[in-house]
Amino acid sequence: MLGKNDEEYSCLYKVVLIGDSGVGKSNILSRFTTGTFNFESKSTIGVEFASKAVSLGTQKVMAQIWDTAGQERYRSITKAYYKGAVGAIIVYDITRPDSFLGTDKWFKELKDNAECNIIIMLVGNKCDLKEKRAVKIEDAANYAKKRGNTL
Repeated sequence: MLGKNDEEYSCLYKVVLIGDSGVGKSNILSRFTTGTFNFESKSTIGVEFASKAVSLGTQKVMAQIWDTAGQERYRSITKAYYKGAVGAIIVYDITRPDSFLGTDKWFKELKDNAECNIIIMLVGNKCDLKEKRAVKIEDAANYAKKRGNTL
């Protein structure tokens, strides 16, 4: 199979990035796929995606990361992009407790729209702003442990 830049890969994995608006999903995508960070990034409209070939052991796989808009007005559009995803990354901003509390709705959205065996990762973003941290690491770890894979 041929992928981005004609690199060969053995399989493709679709992963969705979800979370409230402004938590940094687009910059996570940009940092992973191109190694760049944009200090002036704008809100995602609808959905964007990028791919990157990564090595897993002796195989090369294509990671296709879908960055979904966090605003409520785009939710009906972005729900369709959960289909076929093998993974989901729920992102919250460590400086905004409301975005951490909002992760419950993202778990529910996955339960209602994604495959039941999807692998979920909870990510606290903006760790470079640790002096403004408002969500304790212990609280997030306990929450993740309590949630497990509850779909």
